Amino acid sequence: MTVLEDARRVLAEDPICDACVGRCFAERSFGLSNAERGRALRTAVALEDDEPYEEPEEPCWVCEGASGRFDEFADLVVEAIEDVSFDTYQVGTRAPPLVEENETMLRDVAGLDEDAGELFKSECNREVGKRVGDRTGAEVDFGRPDVLAVLDVRDETVEVTVNSAFVYGRYRKLDREIPQTKWPCSDCNGTGTLVDSPCPHCDGTGFLYPESVEQLTAPPVVEAMDGSAESFHGAGREDIDALMLGTGRPFVVEVEDPQDRHPDAEELQEAINDYADGKVEVEGLRVADYGMVERVKELDARKRYRAEVEFDAPVSDDDLQAAIDELDGETIEQETPNRVDHRRAHLVRERDVYDIEADLEDDTHATVEIEGEGGLYIKELVSSDEGRTNPSLAGLLGVGAEVTALDVVAVEGEAEAFEDTEYLH
Repeated sequence: MTVLEDARRVLAEDPICDACVGRCFAERSFGLSNAERGRALRTAVALEDDEPYEEPEEPCWVCEGASGRFDEFADLVVEAIEDVSFDTYQVGTRAPPLVEENETMLRDVAGLDEDAGELFKSECNREVGKRVGDRTGAEVDFGRPDVLAVLDVRDETVEVTVNSAFVYGRYRKLDREIPQTKWPCSDCNGTGTLVDSPCPHCDGTGFLYPESVEQLTAPPVVEAMDGSAESFHGAGREDIDALMLGTGRPFVVEVEDPQDRHPDAEELQEAINDYADGKVEVEGLRVADYGMVERVKELDARKRYRAEVEFDAPVSDDDLQAAIDELDGETIEQETPNRVDHRRAHLVRERDVYDIEADLEDDTHATVEIEGEGGLYIKELVSSDEGRTNPSLAGLLGVGAEVTALDVVAVEGEAEAFEDTEYLH
């Protein structure tokens, strides 16, 4: 059958508007709107049949007139999002159930495939979306837009979802008594109360540690973006008693329901550093996309550490350097350390030591610098963790060894930098 024969059967179901006709043939002749496509088919059928060209006088029974209201629907959406800060958007549609039923019925009685062309919902998304873009100057994003507006055609309402905004940077942790993220109290589940009284374990704060990198950096970001809440994402984490120095650790603060997506980065950086009061410092702040969260959490990283080591028996410099030479470039087998075995799966991991150097300060103290693959447990590489790490510095020396102070001095991507301009503004 030809397209005109199919169109003739669709038109026989008058009254039907041009857009509803055209939607049945939406896969034909790109570059036309469905209304233009339907009008062209109505004209072609009239010419071929040598009949007068007539448009329906009564309202379309399929869409009930909704196909002619895209400008009105766009007005509803623009009004609903006019107070929202956004650069990208997406429009969705809830079509009236009766319209969806009518579309199915039309294709059935006209002898068309049930999935022929496209449905009103799809056309409404596109046509209203184009108008919203023209009126706001924003760009459509079918992945993760700043704002999603779902139009309910029957109720003539718009449901608005404002997606999170993100700020990327690097932090240095300068205090050995704060964790990276909030640490809710396990006794009271973070509520701060037990049986209507302050929890004795956390002194009623709800947290085992009163401060964290998250709590010292995120509040100024939430305030600057006029958001409602936050989440903190780091490229790994250091131990609570370890410092994060050097160029810092990559992190992203995610802000929910932001009303301002474009804070001044320099002012924000200054605000965070003032707020953290010397316990944490940040640098390199940039507004980021959601993709930066995945990059920070998933990009393979190499890390460099500086460890102050104490031996429980005298060690010579020759013996120390010989042990260091054996560890340099070695693949280390590590069982899950005793200190974290209660909260992590018991596994045997293999991690590479890329570079290791040591300076003996006296016969029982040394400074060791280690660069290794992400996930390498440094304290256990030194101590052996009762033989659970092999080889280890303690095992090679034949003496007990303990890390008394640990600093992370670099966190960088294995094959590429964390700072990818594709995700940064």
